[in-house]
Amino acid sequence: MAESRNWRISPRFWRITTGICLAACLVPVQSRTCWSDEPYELGPDSMQHEGVPIGAVTKHRWEQSSIFPGTQRDYWVYVPAKYDASKPACVMVFQDGGGYVSRDGAWRVPNVFDNLIHRGEMPITIGVFINPGVVPATSPETIERFNRSFEYDAMSDRYANFLSNEILPAIAKDFNISAAPSDRAICGASSGAIAAFAVAWHRPDQFRRVLSTIGTYVGLRGGDLFPTLIRKTEPKPIRVFLQDGSNDLNIYGGDWWMANQDMLSALTWAGYDVHHTWGEGGHNSKQGGAILPDALRWLWRDYPQPIEAKMSEQHELANLLIPGEEWELVSEGHRFTEGPAVAPDGTVYFTDVPTGEIWRVKAGQLSDGQHAELFAKDAPGASGLECDAEGQLYCCQISQGTVVRFQADGSREPIASDIGCNDLVVVSHGIYTTDPRDKCVWYVPLESKPGQPRKVPGTPRKVAEGIAGPNGIGVTPDQSYLCVVDAQGRYIWSFQIGDNGDLAYGQPYWYVHDPLETMRTGGDGVAAASDGWLYLATDMGIQVFDQPGRCHAIIPKPLADRPLSNVVFAGEEMHMMVVTSGDKVFRRKTNIAGVAPWQSPIKPEKPRL
Repeated sequence: MAESRNWRISPRFWRITTGICLAACLVPVQSRTCWSDEPYELGPDSMQHEGVPIGAVTKHRWEQSSIFPGTQRDYWVYVPAKYDASKPACVMVFQDGGGYVSRDGAWRVPNVFDNLIHRGEMPITIGVFINPGVVPATSPETIERFNRSFEYDAMSDRYANFLSNEILPAIAKDFNISAAPSDRAICGASSGAIAAFAVAWHRPDQFRRVLSTIGTYVGLRGGDLFPTLIRKTEPKPIRVFLQDGSNDLNIYGGDWWMANQDMLSALTWAGYDVHHTWGEGGHNSKQGGAILPDALRWLWRDYPQPIEAKMSEQHELANLLIPGEEWELVSEGHRFTEGPAVAPDGTVYFTDVPTGEIWRVKAGQLSDGQHAELFAKDAPGASGLECDAEGQLYCCQISQGTVVRFQADGSREPIASDIGCNDLVVVSHGIYTTDPRDKCVWYVPLESKPGQPRKVPGTPRKVAEGIAGPNGIGVTPDQSYLCVVDAQGRYIWSFQIGDNGDLAYGQPYWYVHDPLETMRTGGDGVAAASDGWLYLATDMGIQVFDQPGRCHAIIPKPLADRPLSNVVFAGEEMHMMVVTSGDKVFRRKTNIAGVAPWQSPIKPEKPRL
């Protein structure tokens, strides 16, 4: 018989120790299991037993956050009886901590830890139970600001950095906690669950074990996008345990039961180490509390073996990336690197924008460690770089509004002045530059003239306008379309290149994922491969697009807390991906066949539409 779908509004609220209202739900009459009738009970592992050493729990207060200014919150620290300060202990963080820390509540985590640690079924682990922040009211006539959804449901890395940069360093002052990410676990229920997953997602360098119950992977603050991002992003070294019940919430933000199954499907498809327990319960802790001991055993199984990333064969990146090949450092010690470009002889150039310097890694040295050397200085605002077929290097000096051409010996000559030029691409007939200030694209013709050893620049002219934040720029492998990245929007624009360098039929074409909270992708440098696919440096990593403009995959950044500014292909057969990130330059060996604008045009095969 079909389930009744008659709805009534029911103000179901329960309070966490901070006094935060966790949920107000639409509940269907006579259609969901009564919470009091759910068949889940705590087992012996959740009880205290004679002869089992009891860990100590202490309460603390955090009031000095710079990431969540003005917030105050309680947190508790559990220290197992077997803790030895001379040895690093594992650590596990619980969101909505006041609901987990009690020894006679719904979760009874200290009891479970005592029993499992005593029997060696999980390592010596310090528990951190932290509540969401509250900004206190200014008077009895005003209300507090409750940060729970802002901190937990967000897709950004803000909460991950709060734990990694504020809370754990404070814990480490008093206790010897391991810095190894496989020694760190994180847990939460409902919005606390998506927060736990997001912390590990953004900072797998800090956390790699996730316990999620009745997870809020729905459209409250963009969490419904996680299954899509999991499928597209190169798998991260994370182990995930999921729990939910078929009578979980189905309200304005989405269907929790279906959303958790979407998460399981995505994690499994991508190749993650994931396990799940489904039940019939509602949006509560009953099943989660009952299975907690088994979930912890699964999360910590095979410890201390480190958790490593696994990729399934059907993943879009399985044939593009090489197993075991990670990002490797090329150069460091700069201020802000940009504009990587490859010359026909294999030399790779990049800029240090604040210092006005251009650096290079000579041909054959890209794979041999750090061999960057200074090529030119006194180039104020040096930003985008590009080489032509003769090996000449063109440089945008954004602060000067000039384009300069360098020879191999470092000598230079002006090419264009009084134009906006953040980034550029050089083709056989001219130069295109992006102008973020005037929101346009410039074209500088290059002509071969008798008696002239090099191509002579013509008069610059604007060939495209109206893009909010034109930034990175490139061409398709057949050199018939210009690709212009809108750093302020969510698209790469496509323009057809005419015989005289003019642009036609511009439209926002390639769809770029953004981190949601910023409402901008941070899209910058773009590179192409021989099959017509594009590779774009963004705030989320290198986004990979097919010819019809769809993002198929995302390769994470080498540094989680540093921006990506640009990407280029170099090395033997153009298989080496080189990126500029913050004050560093990285490389990664791939199976991708990159192309450069100075090569002869290549016509890719017609794509699947």
